[in-house]
Amino acid sequence: MHRLAVMGLILAAAAAAQQPAVAVAPPAPATIEESGLRQLLTVRRVYVDRLTGGETAAQMRDILISALEGSKLFVLTENAERADTILHGAAEDLVFTDTHSSNDSINAHANVGTGRSTSTSRAPFGGVSLGESESDHSTERRHEAVAAVRLVNKDGDVIWATTQESLGAKFRGASADVAEKITGKLKDDFERARKLK
Repeated sequence: MHRLAVMGLILAAAAAAQQPAVAVAPPAPATIEESGLRQLLTVRRVYVDRLTGGETAAQMRDILISALEGSKLFVLTENAERADTILHGAAEDLVFTDTHSSNDSINAHANVGTGRSTSTSRAPFGGVSLGESESDHSTERRHEAVAAVRLVNKDGDVIWATTQESLGAKFRGASADVAEKITGKLKDDFERARKLK
């Protein structure tokens, strides 16, 4: 090879090495969300995994499966191997007593008195006292449920997630209301995904 050509290649390589590497910018949050929404449209089968949480997590799983089945968005399977995505998450359903106590009190005291002016005369002595006290104590049985769930594809990527909570609805308990809220959010996001198409 000609000596000048070799020198040219060496100089070109040195110049390329000194140039800063082009950084690839991370995808914008909107792009990530749109990608997840588009993947929702490819979901055909979902396996609902056991939910972590307290003793009521197993009941919440069953209620959630029932609500998702009613949505008719995809087929629910009991076989994780056949699923396109797996719904993971945690749930808690708590029943507790909320106690409120208050105590109000108003008091006023007044005393008037005089001493003896002589050994035979006595001066009058008086006093006034007012008082009011009010106490209130109430207990209320409360019911609260919360669930955080996510759909995970075969590659292990989270394509959809939500957290919902409820103190109960007019005609259903807190767990059923949380399951309906999760299903409702999923339906809304499916509609958003269809519009992106």
